[in-house]
Amino acid sequence: MLVHEWIEETGGAEKVLDEFSKIFSSSDIFCLWNDHYDRYHPGRVRESWLAKTPLRGRKSLTVPFLPALWRNAPLPDYDWSLVSSHLFAHHVASGRKMRNVPTFVYAHTPARYIWAPDLDHRGANIGVRSVAPAFRLLDRRLSRFPTAIAANSEFVRERVRASWDRDAAVIYPPVDVSRIASVKRWADELTDEEFATLTQMPQSFLLGASRLVPYKRLDAVIKAGEVADLPVVIAGSGPELARLKTLGSNAKVPVIFLGRVSDAMLYALYQRALAFIFPAIEDFGIMPVEAMAAGTPVVATTIGGAAESIVHGVTGALADFDSDEALKSAIDLALSIDSSACTERAFEFDRPSFRQRTLDWIPDEFHEN
Repeated sequence: MLVHEWIEETGGAEKVLDEFSKIFSSSDIFCLWNDHYDRYHPGRVRESWLAKTPLRGRKSLTVPFLPALWRNAPLPDYDWSLVSSHLFAHHVASGRKMRNVPTFVYAHTPARYIWAPDLDHRGANIGVRSVAPAFRLLDRRLSRFPTAIAANSEFVRERVRASWDRDAAVIYPPVDVSRIASVKRWADELTDEEFATLTQMPQSFLLGASRLVPYKRLDAVIKAGEVADLPVVIAGSGPELARLKTLGSNAKVPVIFLGRVSDAMLYALYQRALAFIFPAIEDFGIMPVEAMAAGTPVVATTIGGAAESIVHGVTGALADFDSDEALKSAIDLALSIDSSACTERAFEFDRPSFRQRTLDWIPDEFHEN
């Protein structure tokens, strides 16, 4: 059985679940709710009772119910389970029916807003802060039930140790490196409208891309353009758009907002950009690896998972984004990088690597023939 928090249309956690579903193709999938019905074979996904209530999709409002829901999940008898967890899904291992069932937890992170509120704006909510101590105690206690834990980076492995007092293997998430690197010129794969948009981009630019939410720090991408005196292109949508557009209109360099783009357009932007700027402190960070797969150097912060995938001076540069001088030096260094080194490094995170590391972690007795 595969267990997942909730299934969204896009997301790094969903890419991990996609791979798990291929590796263990006969396993059922249990989740809180499924917002992408055609993602998996009909009948394979089972939803919790929350999916039939007005709480469906309202993540913050469901949190008080989740520990009890996971512990009492109405699951049939299974021989073992593999849990993809970034909130409380790993609590399923503590349920009465599951305590004697081998359970392997792939931790995207212990819940950031209760364990690392400085990295997640939801942790600043007064309601969350009031219940966080009790939730931490419960989470730490129930984290002893899984048979084994894997973390998606060394950065998260350290958080697992600090939060749950458990060690973890490290299995980096799967990235579509082969697909990205196989197309020499992604511009040729675009629609006519997308190609026209791409041709209107500045000849040289720095690229930022993500959901436009506070912790992604897209304002630092604009700052990077200013210190390097280079135009900035930002792809993505979200609640920060209005604020970022105001910053962009007052910037010393042109700042272009494209909104949400297709995969092909994103890959074409990677290939056109001088460098991909990634200031967010992420648990891993799939987009920097995608950029490297396209041959594009990356400038990222020194903290977080991106510092593990980027080789300073070889595939990009790591910098303190709070220092203009350090940021300028990092961008200059990134612009001197050989694109072939970026692609070579990216292949270490390709999907087959994830598959093999997963099979090495899960004991042979649970492998499918």
